[in-house]
Amino acid sequence: MGLGRTAAVNKIRTFQGAVCVLSSLQSDVAAPQWLQGRRDRPGLQLQNMQGFLQRSGVTLDQLDRLNIVHVAGTKGKGSTCAFTERILRNHGLRTGFYSSPHLVHVRERIRIDGRPISEELFTKYFWEMFERLDDTKDVDGGSMPFYFQFLTLMAFHVFLWEKVDVAVVEVGIGGQYDCTNIIRKPWVCGVTSLGLDHCSLLGVTLEEIALQKAGIFKPGVPAFTVTQKPGAMRVLRRRAEEIQCPLLVSPGLDQVEAAVGPVSLGLAGNHQRLNASLALQLSCSWLQQRDAQRADDSAHGELNSQTDSFQPSVAMLRGLQETEWLGRSQTLSRGPVTYYLDGAHTTDSMQACISWFTRETPHPDRRDLKVLLFNTTGERDAAALLSLLVTCGFHFALFCPNVSESPAAQHSLSTQMLDRCRENQNIWETLKASKQELCRPPVAGAGPCSLVFPCILSALQWISRVKQPPLESLQGSCRTSVLVTGSLYLVGGVLKLLEPSLNS
Repeated sequence: MGLGRTAAVNKIRTFQGAVCVLSSLQSDVAAPQWLQGRRDRPGLQLQNMQGFLQRSGVTLDQLDRLNIVHVAGTKGKGSTCAFTERILRNHGLRTGFYSSPHLVHVRERIRIDGRPISEELFTKYFWEMFERLDDTKDVDGGSMPFYFQFLTLMAFHVFLWEKVDVAVVEVGIGGQYDCTNIIRKPWVCGVTSLGLDHCSLLGVTLEEIALQKAGIFKPGVPAFTVTQKPGAMRVLRRRAEEIQCPLLVSPGLDQVEAAVGPVSLGLAGNHQRLNASLALQLSCSWLQQRDAQRADDSAHGELNSQTDSFQPSVAMLRGLQETEWLGRSQTLSRGPVTYYLDGAHTTDSMQACISWFTRETPHPDRRDLKVLLFNTTGERDAAALLSLLVTCGFHFALFCPNVSESPAAQHSLSTQMLDRCRENQNIWETLKASKQELCRPPVAGAGPCSLVFPCILSALQWISRVKQPPLESLQGSCRTSVLVTGSLYLVGGVLKLLEPSLNS
C-alpha cells in the first residue's frame, strides 16, 4: 500500500499533499482489505502495529511514558474522553487527546490542550512519519499502515514530541484487537455503555462484544465502567479477575450531586450524566497516581477515593461544565431554523438522541415544522433506527449521502450512495404507512413527506426554503427544527457547511 517515495516527494511535503497521501490509505481497495483482514485474522492488525511502531521510530518504552487514559465502549466513549481531557486540563496539565472519527477535518483526531493540531504541526509530523515508514517498507514486505493505523501512530508521535503530561486515547473499534491496544501500560482504563455495534467484527451478542471491550484491561491497571446489563457486566468482571485488573463501577452522578449539589454539564442530554460520572472516576484515578508518583510512593492500582462518597474538586466540576464535543447533542441556530446534531447510530444511542430532541422541541405551535435529515453507512440497521424516529412526528424526512456536495467525478460511488438513501426512504415510507398520523405534511398539497437529495448542501438549501409556498398559507412566522442523525459523518458534513470556521 501507499503511494511510494516518488509520489510522496512530488507532493512537496505540503499540508494538502499530506491529506492526499493519507486518503490513499483508505482507498476503495484499502478499506475492504482492512475489514477482511480484521475478520479473518483479527490479531494480525495489532501485531502489525508493533512493527509499524518500531519502524516509525517510537519504542514501547516511550509509549509507556505517555501516562495514558484508555477508553473503550459502544456508546459515549468520545464524550467520556472529552470530559476526562477537560477535567485534566483544568488541573493544569498539558493534554493530548486522540479520537475518531473526525467531523470536519482530520486534524480534529489529534488534539493538544483541547485544540486540533495546526496545519503546520500536522504537516511536519505526517511527513516525518510517512517517510520513515516508506523508507523501511522493503524490510517489512512492502507494507504500509492503513488509515487508522497511521493516524494512531502519528498521534503517539505528536504526543511524545509535543511533551504532553497525559494522553487520553479513544479506542477505534472493539478493544482487544484495536490498534490503540498496542498500549501496554496505561494509567487507567474505562469502558462506557455497551451495546450491539460492529457485530460482523466484534460478535453478535452483548457478551461477545463485552469481551472485546475488556481486551484493553491490563494487569494491575485500575479500570472503571458504568452500570451494564448483567451478561456484559459478568464478562467484564471475569476478564478483570483473570488478569488481576482492579475493576470498579462508577457511582452515578446523582450520588455525586447528593454530596456537592447540582452538577452542570457542557454536553446536553441525560445520557451524558453516565459519561460524566465515568470521566470523574478516570480523572480522579489518574490524578491520584500522579500525586503518588510525586510523593515517590507508588500506589498504582489503588482506588482509595473511588467510593459512593467521592467528592469531585472544583476544577473537576468546572471541567464537566466547560466540556465541548461537536456533533453530540449539539444545537445550532440559524435564524428561523434550529439544527439538532447527534451522530447516534445504534438503537440505544438513537433512543437517547430522541429523548434529548423531544425535550428540546415540544413545539406546541402547529406552525412549527420538524424535519429529519438522516443517513446510515456500513452495516447499520437503518430500519431499526428509523422505526424509533418515525414516532417523533416529523413533517418531512430527508435522506442524503455523507458528502457535502455532489461527487460528480465519482459517478458509480454516487449512485451507490444514493441507492442506499432511496432504500432508507422506502423503509421510512413503509413505517409511515402504518402510523400516518405521526408523519404528514403540515398543509394539504405541500408535497411528499420524504425526499432524497444527492448531497448535504442540496438538502440544507431545501430546508432553508421550506417556509416558502406552498406553505405560505400558514399565517405568521414558522420555526423549523431539524434533527441530523444516523451518522457522525453526516453530522460532520452539516457542520462543515453551517460552520465554515471549523475548517480553519
